[in-house]
Amino acid sequence: MEERERRIGLNEAVFREANERILEVNEAFATLTDVLRLVCECGHGTCAEQISMKPGDYEALRAEPANFAIVPGHEIPDVEEVISRGEEYAIVRKKEGIPRRVAELTDPRGEGGDGPSNGSASRDLPG
Repeated sequence: MEERERRIGLNEAVFREANERILEVNEAFATLTDVLRLVCECGHGTCAEQISMKPGDYEALRAEPANFAIVPGHEIPDVEEVISRGEEYAIVRKKEGIPRRVAELTDPRGEGGDGPSNGSASRDLPG
């Protein structure tokens, strides 16, 4: 179970980091449309679906490292819970333990600052 939780957390962290990287491009278009096009941050490694979110909602999401934006229905109940819903997305929060620790250690805006691609962050992950 611990390895599965770790893998799910890393999958979500990779999608979160991708959204951080494409945020700069999205911001240019969001000033025209007031909408960001983002990648679903679910833990399903093969998901390639997109969601739309207002820039302010995305910034509020990123304020908490344990929160992720997903396509509704993509939640994985044993590692996260849905805490809110938008028109095209759901916000999930990682549960205590390994899922939350992975989310915190891979937060691109956190103290590590480099997300899951950071070799030192990956070494510190539980499991």
